[in-house]
Amino acid sequence: MIAIVDYNMGNLASVQNAFSSLGKESVVESDPSKFKQYDKLVLPGVGAFGDAMEHLREREMLDALREYAKSGKHMLGICLGMQLLFESSDEFGEHQGLGIIKGKVKAFDRSKFSEPLKVPHMGWNRIFTKKHPLFENLDDAHYLYFVHTYHVLCDNEADIIGRTNYGYEFTSAVAHDNIMGIQPHPEKSHKNGLKILENFIGL
Repeated sequence: MIAIVDYNMGNLASVQNAFSSLGKESVVESDPSKFKQYDKLVLPGVGAFGDAMEHLREREMLDALREYAKSGKHMLGICLGMQLLFESSDEFGEHQGLGIIKGKVKAFDRSKFSEPLKVPHMGWNRIFTKKHPLFENLDDAHYLYFVHTYHVLCDNEADIIGRTNYGYEFTSAVAHDNIMGIQPHPEKSHKNGLKILENFIGL
């Protein structure tokens, strides 16, 4: 059984509908004491990093998520949910993250853009991936749907499994042991995104 973490900061219905379209039942779960009952956990997220961490804190989910990460069961962070897996973010001030993956979250640096582009990065873009079970049976470069202003800076190169170019190259997918994160929204990315979720189901 897959649980989708409900901390009032994610597009839960579209994620659950995506799993349903794949014939997989999922549960929207707001009780952190029940996380350990599930085979897989999805941490979605839309909004600001600091607000999200405060919502997780208020709902006493921080330790439960960290413990789940240590359990060896698979967890997938989507968009802001991926960013929350990291140690910190400077979005509207300095905020501590879950610290499950080493690195930090920074805004797009427009001074490094190779051409004038709008921020947030919104729309379809290619993700160039390393060989990883999450991208099984997908091309090494495929299109997914993005909506974000901040991106992660990974401390460990080995944790990076996907990159995207928007003004410059940035990390758009990560994996550290049983923990994975993806910056674009697979639930909004049609067949490529559904394939990623299907691969996650199969892990």
